[in-house]
Amino acid sequence: MSFDDLGLAPDLERAVNDRGYQTPTPIQKRAIPLILDGVDILAAAQTGTGKTAAFVLPILQRLAYVGFASSRQVRSLIVVPTRELAAQVHESIEAYGARLDLRSAVVYGGVKIGPQIEALKKGVDVLVATPGRLLDLAAQKAMSLDRVEVLVLDEADRMLDMGFLPDIRRIVSLLPPNRQTLMFSATFSKPIRDLASKFLVDPESVEVAPANTAAERVEQNVYPVHRTRKTDLLVHLLRKNQWHQVLVFTRTKHGANRLARRLLREGFQCAAIHGNKSQNARRRALQEFKDGDIQVLLATDIAARGLDIDQLPEVVNYDLPEVAEDYVHRIGRTGRAGAEGRSHSFMSEDEQPLLRAIEKLLGVRIERDVLPEFSEPAKTTDGAHVAREGARNGSQPNRRGDSKLRSGSGADRDGNRRAKSKGNASGKALGKSSKQSKGNSRTDGSAHSKGNNKAPSNNETRASSTSSTAASEGGEASPSRGGQAGSNAASRDGKPPRRRRGRRRSKPASVNASPKKPPTPGLQGRNGRPPVG
Repeated sequence: MSFDDLGLAPDLERAVNDRGYQTPTPIQKRAIPLILDGVDILAAAQTGTGKTAAFVLPILQRLAYVGFASSRQVRSLIVVPTRELAAQVHESIEAYGARLDLRSAVVYGGVKIGPQIEALKKGVDVLVATPGRLLDLAAQKAMSLDRVEVLVLDEADRMLDMGFLPDIRRIVSLLPPNRQTLMFSATFSKPIRDLASKFLVDPESVEVAPANTAAERVEQNVYPVHRTRKTDLLVHLLRKNQWHQVLVFTRTKHGANRLARRLLREGFQCAAIHGNKSQNARRRALQEFKDGDIQVLLATDIAARGLDIDQLPEVVNYDLPEVAEDYVHRIGRTGRAGAEGRSHSFMSEDEQPLLRAIEKLLGVRIERDVLPEFSEPAKTTDGAHVAREGARNGSQPNRRGDSKLRSGSGADRDGNRRAKSKGNASGKALGKSSKQSKGNSRTDGSAHSKGNNKAPSNNETRASSTSSTAASEGGEASPSRGGQAGSNAASRDGKPPRRRRGRRRSKPASVNASPKKPPTPGLQGRNGRPPVG
């Protein structure tokens, strides 16, 4: 069967031939006649089998020769989950409808809304949109959806997921009930099918491959690897196999950024696309990757849906997806349009349940490729790796990477605690002794000063020297000499003794200060006033 047998208009047939397609894919053979008949369909097909052309071609034919779009009106609405997929679908519409008198537009977030409002003023026949920006434009009365003839939900399983379901319900409430609804996706679980039936009227189910299966031409393998060696394994494979174009999926945005910095240090040309990147940066990185200017493109799952890269040979799952269905979309970026491709997945020990869920979904066991040198953590001479591992496991190692030196044994901790308490007590005694010596040497008056200038006796001198000798030799001193011994014990512990701060003494009166003149007796009354009368 050729495209001529599907009943397409001559202009559309020439557009298809210009893109190099001669024979329709299985999903196109079954879906295009049903859409031309105006029935609702629920289609499940493998990624990379021509789903976009399966609904774009019949919609263009239906709109090209009947009716037109008036001001701010939309005749056909295609809702997709990501900006990249929206741009790609719009490119297909412009390519297939190049010979048709139809207006199309694409709207999504991340860019200025003003040009999009201007594009909708004259009305469009086909509008491709993401849910959030579509609702923003509808709230601003930039277009009207009450005359939509065809609604398409591309990647419908994700569109009907819990995150998109409220937006989809709001969009459907703005559409007329008498319309044609089409749902396309690579995967459909039973709950998603039950939910999708609420938006379809007597739908025709179209399945050209077993549900939730990967493309047959994609070779899959798994590398068991230690979680700290994933980057080393990726660098090893890039250099050993001389991969010139590879798409790498990570689980998080920050993980993609960290991996991009490491690969740049290793000398590889790479870029990352994810939700934190601006739309212009994402578009530029994707175009450079398609042109071959970038060797490695790092992406989160936003890029797993609908990206069409010609002859992409390699896909790497740096982190296994938490949702098994996303694995099918990831590896579907390679092996498209009958080409061959390879998928490589890195599996750490904690990701084994994720791999089992993927194999259960696919119904096959994925081949393991074990590289022993990457199955164990890296051996390092310094303690940096040990410190990182300890931080992940919840311990608190010291800067040298040895947690035992930080905590110590029980005997060491008790000894340190006793030495510390002994040093504190000795420090208090030393502080008290020093205060007393200061008080003895203080001069509060001439008579007091003369009384304390007496020279010490021989017994006092002998006691002082004995105290110093005992303290210096490390022996135990008497209670009167505990301050000096405690000071040395605290010094041996590595910390200076703590001195207790006493109350602040008042400034002594000056010796030459003249005393206050007493009041004259008999002239002092109440409150310091002279008596009256």
